[in-house]
Amino acid sequence: MFTGIIEATGRVARAEPRGGDLRFSIAAPGLELSDVAVGDSIAVSGCCLTVVAIDDHALAFDVSNETLSLTTLGDLREGDKVNLEKALRLSDRLGGHLVSGHVDGVGTIAAIESDARSQRWDIKAPRELMRYVAAKGSVCVDGVSLTVNAVADEVFEVNLIPHTVAVTTFGDRRVGDRVNLEIDLLARYVERLRSCDHP
Repeated sequence: MFTGIIEATGRVARAEPRGGDLRFSIAAPGLELSDVAVGDSIAVSGCCLTVVAIDDHALAFDVSNETLSLTTLGDLREGDKVNLEKALRLSDRLGGHLVSGHVDGVGTIAAIESDARSQRWDIKAPRELMRYVAAKGSVCVDGVSLTVNAVADEVFEVNLIPHTVAVTTFGDRRVGDRVNLEIDLLARYVERLRSCDHP
């Protein structure tokens, strides 16, 4: 589990084909690695991945074709920036919202507008996910916990404060870029409970 509060950004040092899928090496000089071991989970731009090797300040992850096809990780090239968060410990503050690191779909940045010192982003999401997105609810975009400002048919709006833009990959993002989306866990379970009550 994660909180959607990014601890550091890293860069793809290598994307190496391995037996039909990929091994990513992520340089993470800003991430404290003293408590990270092989087998630990790290959220990489919202995708929960398992550390398979640690070399100095770089982490290696094996990424399956399933993950590559259902997330934006398949778009990554050497030098690209990624958001990083270590798994939540029971003693940690829950500053964002509970995030599983299991990406529900890929959206597209439809608009970026300045609003005083902040930015308002419109994100176009797959129609099947929009039913789970609610105004003033939570959504995870590329691993970042955000509050939804408004919802339309296929688009939701979020507000990014300057700090969020500065400490995540959002500062490098442009209209048309694809982003990983994870809906609120509570919305997912409410839907499941409703479907059990109404077969």
